Amino acid sequence: MIEDGKKAVVQAGRREFLPIALLGGAAGAAWVFLALAGEVVEGEMRAFDERLLLALRTSTDSSNPLGPPWLEEVGRDLSALGGTGVMVLLVVSVTLFLALARRQAEAMTLTAAAMGATAIELTLKGWYGRPRPDLVPHGARVFTASFPSGHATLSAAVFLTAGALLAHAEPDLRLKVYFSSLAVLLTVLVGASRVYLGVHWPTDVLAGWVLGAGWAATCWGAALWLGRDARSRRNDRGL
Repeated sequence: MIEDGKKAVVQAGRREFLPIALLGGAAGAAWVFLALAGEVVEGEMRAFDERLLLALRTSTDSSNPLGPPWLEEVGRDLSALGGTGVMVLLVVSVTLFLALARRQAEAMTLTAAAMGATAIELTLKGWYGRPRPDLVPHGARVFTASFPSGHATLSAAVFLTAGALLAHAEPDLRLKVYFSSLAVLLTVLVGASRVYLGVHWPTDVLAGWVLGAGWAATCWGAALWLGRDARSRRNDRGL
């Protein structure tokens, strides 16, 4: 009985603390993004971006990324994971599954993460209007401005939110770690592929990661907070 009581207290403490921690992390991410954006606008990151971008190209021909030809093809495949088509298919499929499973709150959280991230990154692209890298030929077609990276932003928001949803629903610690790690790995691979293909400056991707992770934390924190309030109202009514 005592042990059960201790576990209940710990779980209640986590439910209270986690939303606050997530929203605090989102505020920190916003600060980091604005600081990085300021450096980019002032041109302070140009030398860093150029060095890293050229380091991923052969010294004799900047049109060739480092590594064998198949590695460039892998880079395109990884990049496609963060593209609009794949993301729309993924979000719609998972959202429909969650809705059919009567997990509407989680479905709304994932939808908000995807739609919000898309709106935010497109707005910021228009605001900053940073040109795409001009040092190397692009390994993929591009249609929008460079800062922040849309692929990095959207993949971070969607993968991290989906990973959090899966980890939260799974009682096994090993599976929690697996889902969380997989979400982070996919996010990193998509962003890194954009730099490797020469379609983004490294700071575009860094900003996208920060922005997407911050928005994912906002959505997840808000969902937990609203869920907590809903449980409190049910308890007050004796349900």
